[in-house]
Amino acid sequence: MSTKKKYTQNGSRCRVTFRVPKEASLGAKSITVVGDFNNWNINDNPMKKLKSGVFTLELQLESNKEYQFRYLIDENIWENDWEADKYVRSEYGNCENSVIVV
Repeated sequence: MSTKKKYTQNGSRCRVTFRVPKEASLGAKSITVVGDFNNWNINDNPMKKLKSGVFTLELQLESNKEYQFRYLIDENIWENDWEADKYVRSEYGNCENSVIVV
């Protein structure tokens, strides 16, 4: 699992590509990216499954911010990004959230 960042020319926005490789998808039928950029809505940002089995999603995020997020696999399993910029303790439950700094 990883993210890739590409900033606009003026730097005010960042195009973030979220990627879950086939090996990490646990044979998933669906994966969504859920975070504070979409008010933790589990339906807002479904990832596209490529023929290779890789899941991907591109979002435009405002720069100079930090966003907490997690992946929701098959509406059942929560997973962090293995290469997140950092991790913070979740307000809910005994887990951590991934953080992307843009």
